[in-house]
Amino acid sequence: MTDPSLNRAREALARCDALLITAGAGMGVDSGLPDFRGNSGFWRAYPAIAKLGRSFAEMANPAWFEQDPHLAWAFYGHRLNLYRATAPHRGFQQLLTLGQTKPDGCRVITSNVDGQFQQAGFDPDWIEEVHGSIHHLQCTGPCSGRIWPAEGITVTVNMESFRALEPLPRCPDCGAMARPNILMFGDWGWLSQRSSAQSARLARWLDDGGRQGQSLVIVEIGAGLAVPTIRHRSETTARRCQGVLIRINPRDGQIPPGPHVSLSLGGAAGVAALVEGL
Repeated sequence: MTDPSLNRAREALARCDALLITAGAGMGVDSGLPDFRGNSGFWRAYPAIAKLGRSFAEMANPAWFEQDPHLAWAFYGHRLNLYRATAPHRGFQQLLTLGQTKPDGCRVITSNVDGQFQQAGFDPDWIEEVHGSIHHLQCTGPCSGRIWPAEGITVTVNMESFRALEPLPRCPDCGAMARPNILMFGDWGWLSQRSSAQSARLARWLDDGGRQGQSLVIVEIGAGLAVPTIRHRSETTARRCQGVLIRINPRDGQIPPGPHVSLSLGGAAGVAALVEGL
């Protein structure tokens, strides 16, 4: 990272009319959330799964809710409890404060399922969760298109045996096992209606802004190459809206040709460097 790059990024942020925040897993690491990058990071977070020799991709599979629901809910129940208890780092509030100053507003696209943006005070109507949310549930069947909040649902996990204890969450309509409304690997049963509605709402915002001739800056934080969903959305949106992409990533900072900027920093440090200089 060079000072001219940082200055160009600050200048783009200062003059833009609208802010789009796109966030991958690296956004939550500075809040203290586990880094599931590679098996070593995943197994450090879940030693019991390391003993089983299961990878993140193997565990994040809806088949476990049928084969071994107590193991499936140990994994997702622990994550639900962890995300509820984790305070978002300061960078979330800094971005929210900046976004509230923009005349055409602020929106968020995230692949994270942790709900940290909502917890930090972002309006839920501003957020698109492309892979769903652990804070919402659905039937494993599914028996219907119903998606319901996980508020009031408590999952107790025995961390020694890494088993969730009864009662496990169940569908209020048919009584079958419930699961998080998250897109998992090999997942043909995910109900995408909630995420699709969020996507449509965000597309309308972009289209309305484009007709007004807005200047758009996209701040992307912690979106890696392993699952490039967020990087693709950032780049295609920048190209379609003729916006400026600011990519904050300590390892995968490559950017497409154009007015874009790469900052080789972690999430909290990158956001602080941007906004504290405005």
